[in-house]
Amino acid sequence: MSAPTRGSLLDLVQIVGRDNALSAREDLVPFAADAKVEGAAPALVLFPREEQQVCDVLRYCSQRGLPVVPRGAATGTIGGAIPEFPGAVVLSLERMNRIVEINARDGYAEVEPGVVCDALKAEARAHGLFYPPDPASADTSTVGGNASTNAGGLRAVKYGVTRDYVLGLHAVLSSGELIRTGVRTRKGVMGYDLTRLLVGSEGTLAVITRLILRLAPAPESVLTLSASFAGMEQAGEAVVALMQGRVLPAALELMDRASLEVVQAELAPGCEALLLIDCDGETQQVQREIEQIERLMQERGALQVEVARDQAQSERLWKARRSISPAIYKIKSRKFAEDVTVPISRIPELLRRVADAAAQNRVLNVNYGHAGDGNIHVNVLFDPDDQDERARAEQTVQQVFRITLELGGTLSGEHGVGLAKREALRLEIDPTQIELQRRIKAAFDPAGILNPGKGLPPR
Repeated sequence: MSAPTRGSLLDLVQIVGRDNALSAREDLVPFAADAKVEGAAPALVLFPREEQQVCDVLRYCSQRGLPVVPRGAATGTIGGAIPEFPGAVVLSLERMNRIVEINARDGYAEVEPGVVCDALKAEARAHGLFYPPDPASADTSTVGGNASTNAGGLRAVKYGVTRDYVLGLHAVLSSGELIRTGVRTRKGVMGYDLTRLLVGSEGTLAVITRLILRLAPAPESVLTLSASFAGMEQAGEAVVALMQGRVLPAALELMDRASLEVVQAELAPGCEALLLIDCDGETQQVQREIEQIERLMQERGALQVEVARDQAQSERLWKARRSISPAIYKIKSRKFAEDVTVPISRIPELLRRVADAAAQNRVLNVNYGHAGDGNIHVNVLFDPDDQDERARAEQTVQQVFRITLELGGTLSGEHGVGLAKREALRLEIDPTQIELQRRIKAAFDPAGILNPGKGLPPR
């Protein structure tokens, strides 16, 4: 790869137009970070508005070996949308933000990658439809970024993750060639499934320029229940019992006392953990399911079980849950935010062993997450000016990784690899698979210019 010259930067600006480019040093600094990881400021930021501009930019950069980093709203936490070294061209898709079509008859939407997730949900609701993927950052993250990382979210326990709703894509290869993958139908099995390969590839294989997304019928009714417990392990056992039953909740979130305190939740006396549960569907069925869950929680020793009185109370509960991650910075200014995932039945053991590891290393630890699919956000907090505490926090994270793999889990349930976990990939994936993934990368991006350094460990 090469560093861009002044002449090449001017050529690239000309492709998208002066109003769609940033080159002043002070304007480039914000593009050196995502929601958690810091990298290097780019040499140039481009905001294409048309698919053809993306093709032209990539063709130009491929011919000259210029590194390109695709970017959405940069709400990710693993450094996937930032340059690792100075000199890259950031390709921000946020201005390609049109909802091209909502097709209610066939149940799909066609959108550009810069559409904000909540905006698509609102437009789908206006047509009596429902876009289920629901990352906690849905009010700011884009559907293109969600697809790039295969985002999950609060409702993945019942509805699955972003990949389950992507029927097809437009994507531009590093050579500048445009490919159209997938279908607009409910089924389709022609050839290798490049759509599912590109979703979750973190912008290392191609740049997504359009998405065809499956929509579901909007549920008639939604009810929210909260259940407090005297301990995290006890709450974890309640999750296991619920997921072994006949009721499949739409969302099932677990929060420990520390995470509840940072969002100033009202807690029952003795509460050390809280479950937040949604059921959705036909009105009478939802009422029956909530009553079943209420009985189950009481049988499992809940201190208090409450069904939200109205929509406003339900929204307050969920708003508190969504705000936990940024609120944690009230405790310590830095954190390692892991998103490990284990089989449902191993959640209680994961919570116990993580607590033991944090205590052993004398660091603060906050846990919350999507317990319904075993995805627990383990946050290990530290003061960046305290090198000893940082080292103990890093040691705790390594122990959390070992525990997760021993329990049959995975090191990332939804955030991906990016820069932050590329070395950890070796712990979970064997060398043969890593080498195969390198060959796939080379087939899509022979010049190696697309999001260099992300997703795979160096040789």
